[in-house]
Amino acid sequence: MLNRVRSAVAHLVSSGGAPPPRPKSPDLPNAPSAQTAAPPEAPRSPPARAGSSAPAKTVEARASFSRPTFLQLSPGGLRRADDHAGRAVQSPPDTGRRLPWSTGYAEVINAGKSRHNEDQACCEVVYVEGRRSVSGAPREPSQGQGLCFYYWGLFDGHAGGGAAEMASRLLHRHIREQLKDLVEILQDPSPPPLCLPSTPGAPGSSDASHLVGPQSCCSSQKEVTHESLVVGAIENAFQFMDEQMARERRGHQVEGGCCALVVVYLLGKVYVANAGDSRAIIVRNGEIIPMSREFTPETERQRLQLLVRVYDLTQYEHCPDDVLVLGTDGLWDVTSDCEVAATVDRVLSAYEPNDASRYTALAQALVLGARGIPRDRGWRLPNNKLGSGDDISVFVIPLGGPGSYS
Repeated sequence: MLNRVRSAVAHLVSSGGAPPPRPKSPDLPNAPSAQTAAPPEAPRSPPARAGSSAPAKTVEARASFSRPTFLQLSPGGLRRADDHAGRAVQSPPDTGRRLPWSTGYAEVINAGKSRHNEDQACCEVVYVEGRRSVSGAPREPSQGQGLCFYYWGLFDGHAGGGAAEMASRLLHRHIREQLKDLVEILQDPSPPPLCLPSTPGAPGSSDASHLVGPQSCCSSQKEVTHESLVVGAIENAFQFMDEQMARERRGHQVEGGCCALVVVYLLGKVYVANAGDSRAIIVRNGEIIPMSREFTPETERQRLQLLVRVYDLTQYEHCPDDVLVLGTDGLWDVTSDCEVAATVDRVLSAYEPNDASRYTALAQALVLGARGIPRDRGWRLPNNKLGSGDDISVFVIPLGGPGSYS
């Protein structure tokens, strides 16, 4: 077991963070066998129609406009979603087939700041199968066939929507790729403690604040836990996504950049990773718990050290009114954490606890509250201050209630 742990975590906690050599991955096309991460292939924007989620095999000129496939927008719905004058709020259709955990989602286009909505969103249930050995032979049988994680992502594009769309389609695949080496380790509820020497200059070597548990190792070593392995995998995935974007930008028409706010639920814990000025908060029994740190060019040096925050769902009894709210800066520019918490209380109290539509209604209320209503001098809030003229995207993830995270 100790050897498996050492092999799996070496590239997560030692210099470089590169994975060991491996054969072609069946999940990611054209995966190289060199000692670099096998990047998922960059897709082309889907045409302006609902239901198309399969990426194309080449990157060409991007389609004029696309929205998250889970919105299931018809061509007419896409036109309404692209209307700067009406700014109609978009949510998944109420067809009985809801997002995982009955997650609520709502979005609205900007007031003319850019031609299209440059936000993107993703909500997936991702299965991770353990990686085969370097020789290609299956590994020894483990406790289970693989692991499943829940994934939510908001991507706020700037100077174009290409980067946000690309990240929304590929970042969770990078996370899955990084977790493949950890499947057996994470399935073992009590792996032996392992301390690896810190390598000067290695990613994360200067800060161990995200590691939990007693620091029983000597000062030149750091303790490796399940939690720190997942944190390292997510951080590596962000880095590889960034590197892939830089490569694609040189050879293809991937315009702009993007902020990324991602939530991963795995084995009882919620991991929140943020790179940019989006924000996540938990509202639990009226209490506000910040779950992200906003990064601007001035705070960029702190980004890698503070990328991921962890919340242990098993440590608290959650009720159906406890939620994790994710929003792009279009929400937070005009809405405080306290105002969001007040909206959570007001909207959810109007619905029965077992009504799954309550979380979509809450997401819509948050978007409408930040957008405001049209008046002679633009979009205005009830206090007559300017509403948000930016794209606004919101996820509301319930943390309690039957079946929420089974």
